[in-house]
Amino acid sequence: MKLYSLSVLYKGEHKVVLLKAAYDVSSFRGCGGVQEFMTFTSQLIVERSAKGSRASVKEQGRRTCSVLLLSRALCSGPCGYGMGSFVVQVLDEFSKHVDRIEWPVGSPTSIHYTALDDYLSRYQNPREADPMTKVQAELDETKIILHNTMESLLERGERLDDLVSKSEVLGTQSKAFYKTARKQNSCCAIM
Repeated sequence: MKLYSLSVLYKGEHKVVLLKAAYDVSSFRGCGGVQEFMTFTSQLIVERSAKGSRASVKEQGRRTCSVLLLSRALCSGPCGYGMGSFVVQVLDEFSKHVDRIEWPVGSPTSIHYTALDDYLSRYQNPREADPMTKVQAELDETKIILHNTMESLLERGERLDDLVSKSEVLGTQSKAFYKTARKQNSCCAIM
């Protein structure tokens, strides 16, 4: 799944403040407002989530937005991506570079932190973002291969069962033919 947005927000007493964000909306050509929608969604989820928790919003079975709220009131909302250890890494680095005093009054223009764009481009591949994601993807691939193999074995077993039943029917018919032929030939004497 592609990472479209990586946002760092501050959840204050009464409102959620977007501190910094990076977006990759190049695949949404002709769709205005995608970036604003991602910002709105991240802010809404942060606003409705408790500190120290993780939250995800799914649409049609696919994860569309995930949020991690740390107890220190800093959070990140990667839209289009699963949660991973890289989010904690992003937040730790952000908190090292941006003074905590700036969080309640900060804005994307006033906070000078450029690493989000680097993280956004570096972690476009989920396997690179998180070792657990890589292992999970490999497990999923193995599971698919195993299911395909099992299906093939079952189909082959069904075909073998069909062949066995056909051969039994053919054996029964050949016995019946033999008996009928023997009866027919027994009435005729060879002279």
